[in-house]
Amino acid sequence: MNAAAPGMTLTMPGWRARALLVLLLAGFVVLLGRAVYLQGLNSGFLQKKGDARYGRVIELSATRGMITDRNGEALAISTPVESVWASPADVEIVPAQAKRLSQLLEVDAGEISKRLADTSREFVYLKRHLPPEQAAKIVELNVPGIFLQREFRRYYPGSDYFAHLIGFTDIDDQGQEALELAFDKQLAGKPGSRRVIKDRLGRIVEDVESVRAPQQGRDLALSVDARIQYLAYRELKNAVDANRAKAGGIVVLDVQTGEVLAMANLPSYNPNNRGKLEPRRTRNRTVTDLFEPGSTLKPFTVAAAIESGNYKPETIVQTGSGQLVIGSATIHDAHPAGALTVAQVIQKSSNVGAAKIALAMPAETLWDIFSNVGFGTQPRSGFPGEVSGKLRAYASWRPIEQATMSYGHGISLSLLQLARAYLVFASDGEIKPVTVVKLDTPAVATRIISAATAQQVRRMLELVVQPGGTAPRAQITGYRVAGKTGTAHKLDGATYAPNKYVSSFIGFAPASAPRLIVAVMLDEPGAGQYYGGTVAAPVFSNVMAGSLRLLGVKPDAPLNNVVLPPPDAPEVKEEV
Repeated sequence: MNAAAPGMTLTMPGWRARALLVLLLAGFVVLLGRAVYLQGLNSGFLQKKGDARYGRVIELSATRGMITDRNGEALAISTPVESVWASPADVEIVPAQAKRLSQLLEVDAGEISKRLADTSREFVYLKRHLPPEQAAKIVELNVPGIFLQREFRRYYPGSDYFAHLIGFTDIDDQGQEALELAFDKQLAGKPGSRRVIKDRLGRIVEDVESVRAPQQGRDLALSVDARIQYLAYRELKNAVDANRAKAGGIVVLDVQTGEVLAMANLPSYNPNNRGKLEPRRTRNRTVTDLFEPGSTLKPFTVAAAIESGNYKPETIVQTGSGQLVIGSATIHDAHPAGALTVAQVIQKSSNVGAAKIALAMPAETLWDIFSNVGFGTQPRSGFPGEVSGKLRAYASWRPIEQATMSYGHGISLSLLQLARAYLVFASDGEIKPVTVVKLDTPAVATRIISAATAQQVRRMLELVVQPGGTAPRAQITGYRVAGKTGTAHKLDGATYAPNKYVSSFIGFAPASAPRLIVAVMLDEPGAGQYYGGTVAAPVFSNVMAGSLRLLGVKPDAPLNNVVLPPPDAPEVKEEV
């Protein structure tokens, strides 16, 4: 090796070497400090970024509790479905995938693009409640940033038969109507969650931890008997259609327990098809709508009179020519009857007779029995939207109001309230709370009138369904029946409409030892017939007969007990 030529040696000042060394060391110190800061002092930042890219907290839906009838038949169940959601910032989709995704979701491609445009959002639904097989086809597209979430959708096997009783849930599985709403907290449960790691295609590659276990909803057993419900709905629908009625309602009560065994309304709706629900179809008219009950209230007027000690079933009431003038108003009977016994006032449904009986008592006496059987207060059956009805304080009654209330005008109530009130005659003077939830033990009864009075009124109500009464069509082969018709004019503003009626029948059987109460109401029958004994009593007969046989209740009359009036016999009319 040759020695370097003189003058070619390069020397570097010592301070520059030291400066370079210091700069290198400073750089290492900065990098070390940054590492310490990120890994030690601010580790949450990196963890958050990592979690945002690969980690997800997935909500675990709680299964909503099942609703069953009293015998365990499912009336509302939850079925698993898949909802499609996306993280817009992570979505990587090509035009062909976008077109196919739009077809599978049945959502306009422009709408999907609009939802994915906001990349600041980490979660957006593309379509909810898809069948598992449809959701599987979306997974096959392998679109990064689009995921599935397991949810549950409510299904109602009873469809429109149970619609007003069960109600429905919204897309988030929250109760919206009827018992789904009333018992939402019990049925809903509480959702859980778990933290997972997903790959860029949304596939779960690792379960990190369970954050919160879901609490499943509790089942709800109703007092309703599905067999009787189907029967009641079918017969009510036949009557509404045949009589071209505006609406109709029916309630079946168990006399022994106060449980609701059936409750149906028309018009109805299908709770499985929530897309086109009309509010007028979703309300349960038997508990939310008020009507003037008409002559079905006459037995309470008579019961109060007998309890006062001033009247007996055989006491004569002069109804004269079938008219009673009170001030400027005149009360009419549908047909003049002259002298009637108290029992015949019920049998013939005399307005004049009921008014005279009521006016012979203090107003407070009549108000007491109305109030004690539940008029003017909510039934507290457990159903949402219950109305209390209208029963004004007796101190404000004028004589004409006291008279008209005796036959069910000037007072309003729901069909459920009316059905409950008749427990007082079917249960020997006692009344029980009503419930739509199955009871383990019967509710405690409250005595309203004496057993003797209740039994006397019961015998009067048996006359109503015999020839000469207003409802022979309510008779049932093999069973004694007791009940009362109602044919009330409807209010139209401040006056009663001459051609609009609420037609009703309420009764119980077997009359010797009542087991069931059935209350039927048709709103504005429009096919020509409108008397309660003509349009509502046959519904009662069919539903009561079928229900007693389903429950195995023994007959209390011979099989030839039904006695209909001759075809040429004049109809016993009733109109208030």
